[in-house]
Amino acid sequence: MALSGTYNEHARTSRIALRRLTTGISAMLVLAMAFIGCVDKPMHRSLEDILNSGEITVIARNNAHCYYLYRGEAMGFEYDLAQAFADYLGVKLNVRIAEKWEGMIPELADGSGDFIAASMTITPERQHEVLFSDGYHEIQQHIVVHHKNREIRQTSDLAGHTVHIRKGTSYQNRLAEISNNGVDFRVVLHDDTSTQELISQVADGSIAVTIADSNIALLNRRYHPQIRISGAISAYQRLGWAVHPQATDLHAKINRFFKVIKKNGRFNEIYRRYYAGIEWFDYLDLSAFHRSIHARLPRYREAIRKAADAHGFDWRLIAAQMYQESHFRPTAQSHKGAFGLMQLTKTMAKDLGVKNILDPEENINGGVAYLKRLYDHFDRATAQDRLFIALAAYNIGLGHIWDARDLARERTLDPNRWSSLKETLPLLRDHKYNKNLKFGYARGTEPIKYIKQIMIYYDILKQQSIDYRNTPSAPGEI
Repeated sequence: MALSGTYNEHARTSRIALRRLTTGISAMLVLAMAFIGCVDKPMHRSLEDILNSGEITVIARNNAHCYYLYRGEAMGFEYDLAQAFADYLGVKLNVRIAEKWEGMIPELADGSGDFIAASMTITPERQHEVLFSDGYHEIQQHIVVHHKNREIRQTSDLAGHTVHIRKGTSYQNRLAEISNNGVDFRVVLHDDTSTQELISQVADGSIAVTIADSNIALLNRRYHPQIRISGAISAYQRLGWAVHPQATDLHAKINRFFKVIKKNGRFNEIYRRYYAGIEWFDYLDLSAFHRSIHARLPRYREAIRKAADAHGFDWRLIAAQMYQESHFRPTAQSHKGAFGLMQLTKTMAKDLGVKNILDPEENINGGVAYLKRLYDHFDRATAQDRLFIALAAYNIGLGHIWDARDLARERTLDPNRWSSLKETLPLLRDHKYNKNLKFGYARGTEPIKYIKQIMIYYDILKQQSIDYRNTPSAPGEI
C-alpha cells in the first residue's frame, strides 16, 4: 500500500508538471506567434484604416514653406495642401513634426505617420525607401551667396570654396556628383540646421555659400534681400509626398487628389497664398523696407497695435499697408491731396473725426477705422477675398470697386471674389468699358499692385515674428 501510494503520488506530480510544462510551452508559442505577427504586420495603415479611424497624420517640418503657427493658427504651403487632402478624404488632420529632416522617412517606416508632406525632392535614393506621389511642383537647386559676391555664378565657380548644407538633403547627393566630376570644393554638413537658417547666415556674412531649392531661395530672398540667387546646379526636379512603400491605396488616392485640385484651381490658390510674387525682386525697395522696420516702425508700433486690435486686424497688416501708403513718414503728402501715415484726404479725415490729419496717432486711428468700414461693407465676401476687396477700395475708391463688381457680374464672375475683380479692375482704364460706368475712368491696375506690395511687406513682418524652432504644437497634433 505504501509503495502504491508513493507511485500514485509520483504519477500525480508528474502529470501536474507535464501540464505546467505544456501550459508554459503553449504560452511561449502564443507569444512567439504574436511576435511573428508583429514582425510580418506592415508598419502602415491602409486607406480603409484611415477612413475608418476618421483621421490622418502627416509628417512635416517646422519651417516657412511647410508648417508653422501664426497667431495660434496653423499655416504653411504643405500644411494647407495636407489639410485640403484631409478634407478631400473627409477626415481630421493631425500633424507630427519630425525633430530632424533625416528622421521623417524612419518615422514613416515605423508607422508614426501616414504620409510625408515637407517639400521633399523625389530622388532615386529616396525612392528605394518610400513610395512618392506624382510630382506636384518643379524646382531646381541653386547656389546662394551674398549679393556682393560676384565670383560664384555657376557650378565650376564653386572650386576652392566651402559650401554649407544641411545633412541628409538632396543637395548633398548633387554636390557629391559635382565633386566626382572634378570640381574641387569643401562641403560642411550641418546637423539639422534648416536651409532657411543657412540662407540667413549667408545674408549676415557668417558663411559664404549654401544651396537651396528655387522655391525656398526665392521666398527667402524676400526676407533677406542681401542674398543673391546664383546659377542652378541641378536639372529641374519635382517635389512629391511620400508614403510607406506598401501603402499603394493611399498613394493612388493622393495622386487623384492632386489631379483634382490642379484642375479645379485649389492648388494654384494655395500656391499663390504663400508664393505669389516671389519672382518679383527689387533690391532697393526691399532693403529700404527692412531698414525702415528697424529705424521708423518702432515709433508707431504701439499706436498701430492699439488701432488694429480695436478693429480686429493684425497689426502687421496695418504696418504693411502704412509703409505702402507713406513709407512710415508722418508728414507724407501725395499729389492727390492725401496726408500722413495712412494717407487720409481732408474729406475722409473730417468724416472720421480726425482733427489733426498729420498727428500720427490720429491719422493711424482714422485710417484703420476707414479700412474697417470698407471691410464691413463687403460682408458677402469671405476671408482673404473680403480683405483684398477692402484694401482695393481703400486704394482706388469705393465707387470704382462697385463698377468693377458690375463688370464682373456682366461676365458671370463672382463679384465677391478678388480673382474676379483682378480681371475687371484693369478694364476701368479702357474707354470701351468705362464710358458706361457710373464712376468712369480709373487706373485699375493700381490696386492690384497695391495689394501685391502690401502682402509682400506683410509676409516679411510675419516671418520676423515666428520662431520656427520653438513653435508650440496646436490642438489636435501629435
